[in-house]
Formats: sequence, C-alpha cells, structure tokens
Amino acid sequence: MDKELKGQIIDINIEKEMKKSYLDYAMSVIVSRALPDVRDGLKPVHRRILYAMDELGMGPDKPHRKSARVVGDVLGKYHPHGDRSVYEAMVRLAQDFNTRYLLADGHGNFGSIDGDSAAAMRYTEVRMTKMAMEMLRDINKETVDYGLNFDETLKEPMVLPSKFPNLMVNGSSGIAVGMATNIPPHNIKEVIDAVVVLLDNPDASIDELMEEITGPDFPTGAFIVGTSGIKSAYRTGRGKLRLRAVAEIEENDKGRSMIVVTELPYQVNKANLIERIADYVRDKKIEGISDLRDESDREGMRIVIEIKRDGNPNIVLNNLYKYTQMQTTFGIIMLALVDGEPRVLNLKQMLTYYIAHQKEIIVRRTQFDLKKAEARAHIVEGLRIALDHIDEVIKIIRASKNDASAKSSLMESFGLSDIQAQAILDMRLKRLTGLERDKLDEEYRELIKQINWFKEILASDKIIYNIIKEEILDIKDRFGDRRRTRIIPSSGEINIEDMIKEEDIVITLTHFGYIKRMPEDTYKTQRRGGKGILGLTTRDEDFVEDLFITSTHDTVLFFTNKGKVFSLKGYEIPEGGRQAKGTAIINILHLEKGEKVSAIIPISSYEDDHNLILATKKGIAKKTKLSSFENIRKNGIIAITLKEDDELISVRRTCGDDEMIVVTEKGMAIRFREQDIRTMGRSAMGVKAITLADDDKVVAMDLAPDDKFVLVISEQGFGKKTPLNEYRTQIRGGKGIITYNIREKTGDIVSAKVIKKEDEIMMISLNGTIIRLKADEISTMGRNTQGVTLMKMKDDRVVAVAKYVDEVKN
Repeated sequence: MDKELKGQIIDINIEKEMKKSYLDYAMSVIVSRALPDVRDGLKPVHRRILYAMDELGMGPDKPHRKSARVVGDVLGKYHPHGDRSVYEAMVRLAQDFNTRYLLADGHGNFGSIDGDSAAAMRYTEVRMTKMAMEMLRDINKETVDYGLNFDETLKEPMVLPSKFPNLMVNGSSGIAVGMATNIPPHNIKEVIDAVVVLLDNPDASIDELMEEITGPDFPTGAFIVGTSGIKSAYRTGRGKLRLRAVAEIEENDKGRSMIVVTELPYQVNKANLIERIADYVRDKKIEGISDLRDESDREGMRIVIEIKRDGNPNIVLNNLYKYTQMQTTFGIIMLALVDGEPRVLNLKQMLTYYIAHQKEIIVRRTQFDLKKAEARAHIVEGLRIALDHIDEVIKIIRASKNDASAKSSLMESFGLSDIQAQAILDMRLKRLTGLERDKLDEEYRELIKQINWFKEILASDKIIYNIIKEEILDIKDRFGDRRRTRIIPSSGEINIEDMIKEEDIVITLTHFGYIKRMPEDTYKTQRRGGKGILGLTTRDEDFVEDLFITSTHDTVLFFTNKGKVFSLKGYEIPEGGRQAKGTAIINILHLEKGEKVSAIIPISSYEDDHNLILATKKGIAKKTKLSSFENIRKNGIIAITLKEDDELISVRRTCGDDEMIVVTEKGMAIRFREQDIRTMGRSAMGVKAITLADDDKVVAMDLAPDDKFVLVISEQGFGKKTPLNEYRTQIRGGKGIITYNIREKTGDIVSAKVIKKEDEIMMISLNGTIIRLKADEISTMGRNTQGVTLMKMKDDRVVAVAKYVDEVKN
C-alpha cells in the first residue's frame, strides 16, 4: 500500500461500489462459469476437465484412472472452486441419460436415471472417450490461444479445437446472472449435414438448414410434440418444446389393458415419476389404474401401468400426460459466448461461428505445419550441402579448435546459417552412406511438396472449406448414429398419414359393393387343392369381385364400370375382420345408380413417364399418362369414354415400352406392343385391342414380359400357367390365338394373370372361400390345354383371382 494512503480511510459511494462489484461478479459468472463458448460448446469447467485428462494421458486406449486424480489436477491447476462442482460436471459428461455423445468414459457407479447420485470420486474411475479426443485434436499445433491460470503459474487453453459442433451436438444449460442458456442436444449426423450445406452455400437459409436438422435429439429419446417450437428456436434463438414419453397400450396374459412406458422426456427422474403417479392414484386424481411397477433392466426402460377392467387406457394415458412428467416442456434459449460476450443466436449463426472457428483452426494448424516443414527443409538443405562437400567439411572440422570455431568456419565457407551449421556438426557418420543420401534427397522432395501444399491451403478459402468438410464428414462416418427422439404432430399440425403405421393390407370388394381392408397376414399359405379358409361373410348371393394387396400409405385408384376413377388412401378404407362383410362402398365413394367398381389400382407415386392402360369388356384399349390421374376430385373424374353397351374391366400401369396381353372369356388371347396405342387424354374413347366373337368378352388384361407366365383360371377351379414366349407378338386389333382349352368341366375363363415362379396367388369363390397358392406349385402347360384342379369346387365357383407380389402395386 502506498505510504501516503496508509492508515487513511477512503470514502466510497456505496451505490457505485455495489454496482461495480456486482457487475464484476456478474461478468465473472457469465464468462468464467455458466455459459458455453459458441466455438467448442464448453463451459470453463468442462474444458479444464478434458484438458487435464489429456495432459494426464487418459485416452480411450489407456486404462481408467481414479476420478479423484482428475478432480485434483483440475482444482490444483486450473479451476479454483469446490471439488464437488468439478466432480459433478465430470460425472455428467459420462452419463448416457444426460449427455447425448459422451465425452468421459466412466467406470463404476456414475448414477442413474432414477436420481441415484454417483459414488464418491475415490471409488469411480474415468478416462476420455474417442469423441473427447476429437475435441482436443491438433491442440498441440498452436491452433488455439492459451491464457494464464488462476495463480499465473500455468497456461490453459481458452477454447478447444472441437472437430465437431459440440454446442449443437451435446447442447448446454446454465444459469448466469440475469440470463440463462438452455441448448438441447442434436443428432451429430444431422448437424454435420447442415454444416456441409453451409460450407457449400454460405447464403443457405435457416429453412434450408432445417431440412437437414429436423429437431433436437435427446439421449433419452421420447417424442417432441409439434414443430412450431423447433422452428421458433432455430429462427429466433428461443422456443418451447413439448416432450412426451413413449407409451404403448398392450394386453397382458389375462386380457387386461396395460400402458407400457419405454422412454421418458429428457431429465425426467424415473423414480420420482413413478412415485408421483402412485400419489395421484392414491388421491384419486388419476383413476383407472390397478397396478404400477418398474420392470426396467439392463435391456432398457419398462414402466408397466395396469388398467382396471372397466378402465379406459386411452383416458388414463391422456391423464398421465396431463398431470405427470410423462409430458414436459423444454424451453430453448440458444445463448452462448461470442468473443466473450453473451448472445442469443439462431441456427445459422451458431453453425456459422463454428465454421469460422474451424477455419481458424485449419489456418493455424497449417501455419504450424508449414513453419515446421520449412525449418526442417532448411536443415536438410544444409545437410545436403555438407554431403556434397564432405571432404572439405571434415577438413574444416578437424582443423578447428572447438565447436564454435568449426561452426563459424562452416558458415563462412558454405554460406550456411547457424542452425544448418549446428545440424552438420551434430550429423552422425552413418549419414555419409549413399543410402542415407538418397533418403535425405527423398525427404527434401517430400518437404518441398508439403510446403507448397500448405501454402496453397493458406492462399485459398475454398481448399480450407474442403478440408473442414472432409474432416467433419469423417467424424460423421465414425460417430454418427440414428435419431432417438421422434417428432410427432401436435393437435394443430396433425398429418393423419404420419400417424398411420405403414403396413401391407388386403383390400376386398364384393359384387354388391362392400369393401374392407384386412392385415395381410390374415391368410395362411396353403398347398394346391386345399379347401381354403373362410375369407368373409357376405350377404345372400353376394360375392367378391376384387382382391388386392397394397399398403396403408399408398393411393388406391378405383375405376368404375362406367369409366370414372376415384381416389382413396389405403388407411381410409375401413378395416374389417376376416368374416366381416365390410362397408358399403357407396358410403365411401360418390357412385351413381348402377355404378360399381371394376378395377382397383394401388399407386405409390405418379411418375411422369408412366402410363395407365385401360381395357373394356368390348375389347377397347386406351393409354393415358399416369400424371393425368394425380389430382382427383372427391366426386371422381372421367377415366375413359365408353360406348353405351361397354364397361371398363381392367387397368394396368406401364412404363412406355411394355407389351400387353388381353385374354377373353372363351379362351382367346392377343399380345401386342404398348406403342401400338397412341397416348390419349383422360376422356378419350380408345382403340380396338382385340376382335371378339359375338358371344365373347374380355376378362383380363396384363403386362406381358417374356420371362414370365400367363396364369389362366377357370370358374370350376381349373388352372395352369403357360410361358409367355409361347404367345407371339401380334398387331393390335386381331382375333388373337387360343390360350385355354375350354370344356364343360372347366367352365369359362374367370381371370388371367401374368406371374413369375416366385409369386403367390389368391383365389376366392362365390361362397367367399379363399385359398393362397404358390405359383411354382401350379402346373406349367401349353396354350391349348385345360389345366389341373387348383381349388376344389362343390356347389361353388371361382369368381376372383389376385397376385400376392409387389408388382400388384404397378
């Protein structure tokens, strides 16, 4: 203290002093404790923990070491705070339910999602993970700035190189003075993909980045309900998420309903949640629960909530979401330090600052490598000069009194620098061999190549960005994993299709217009000649006309006998049991009197180069672009203009260069090229496909590739398959050739399908019996034959046939 001031009392305005002191304290908390740096996403304590472990050589390939050792080093060297705060920060880095991508590999009791705390630091052990090593990669190449520690005896890094965007990937939370941050974790693959988009196009919008990053990805999984909070956070830096537990309603062995919870919202304590549910049940705030137990084990979480016999599981589940932490909110505040100042950042800004940091890392690393390469090249140049004049060098050294005079003489004689002359004096005799000289020349050439490359890097931002991209994509390949948190629509954003499970279904339509869908696995595969299973119960004299396999998410086009087409999604068709008759289609489609569906075509997508070929009972065919049927009004649209006595009987999807085969009831068939039919508009009438006899009509039309077979089935259950190469291609409009030897015992042809040996088919009779057969069990015969028994008929007849193959979606 100044002698003049010693013993004096200085008057200070307490208001000013309080403001100054509190501001100093606040800034210290903000900068040095509570907020992460935008560049590496770490708070000082986490940065010091990782740096201390790196100094101790605690890499993932080394044995675990006591946690107390790490905490002691961090406290003694860099972080003058309590040991508990340091240990808890390190524990969090090793908890897979708190940290999305672990930076510490813990060995021992590191706590649990039930709120159990970690064992004391003297019991647990720790080391760095491979991800943590990427945070510190190249730190020894002068890539980051260092500052003095708290007692100015050591230096510590002010930021880590962080080869992946840790702030976005692992998130961060902290409460400072007058501000707080709460950044959720994200999927590393999505974040890196967004970084690559920004590297390729610095002007990319936030919406373009959001195409890659769909939303936060929490380590505990669960659901995010709605996207409005995500969009707000990414655009403004602030938003609110609604997180919901993953729960399914199941039945136990006794047939009682139970709710099984397998994933909880982020940072929800499982034990506390179960206790709270039990309290609500006891207080009758939530009713309908008969039992509650935790069946979680090392395989995963499983909370079982049994429902009373008269309880409604959906109501109980909604109440659980309403009153408990099975549904929580997560307030996003994307606040981070930018050049030492706290700023709320949007998604693009966060990634832009990270890219700028990586650019600086690459530049500084390259400058370090360049300086090192140039220094080595300088020494190698001196050694090469010495080898070129080795006799004179030896003479000078032998004539010198000491090292200093030898060095001086070498520098004068050959124009060497002090460093080069010293390297020559330090050179071993083995370097005088010819082989060593070759190695020296090769090393020099390689050094020059490296120096030129380093200079190219420093002169080109494009090369720097390509290096960043290459390195970060390598991180993605090595550490990328699937999303854990799924995003579901909120009540105001519901997309029904997203809520429907995509699965294969069977669609049946009866003669009197009853339709239903059933799970595909309703049917069992049976051998040829079996009696089948009862497929559905129909009204008197009703029978099934169409049966198709499709998906709940596919569009189903319904073509009617009057030439109109309607559209429904697979899931919009009412589901029915195997023996249910279904729903009247007039309650689903706006059909006119006397109009019925004659063809059903599932469509997955509307390719521009695909067509639909439509065939009528009177042998007319028409080709129309598939895209013409994409936007269909609720009341349907015209698919083909028909003559008064004609009906639409078949529709197929084609690629533009297919061949078609048309089969008639009396056993005739014609094969012709699709190109023979010109493309027409939707309302066109079409052209003649086959010339029919007076008592004949078309029963089927299909695609006709050479490597397949024509399956023909008669009404009495006879059938056969014939190779398509037995059907020569003819000119459209002819009479065709014989495809089936019709007899009284076989009956007329009911249907024909083009199949391959691996296909399966379904046959359905007038009485509603279904049989499923493998195509390779059906006899292969020539065109003019009657086939074999496929389905035994007794006071019954076959009325419909369908293929059980993916091509049913064509």
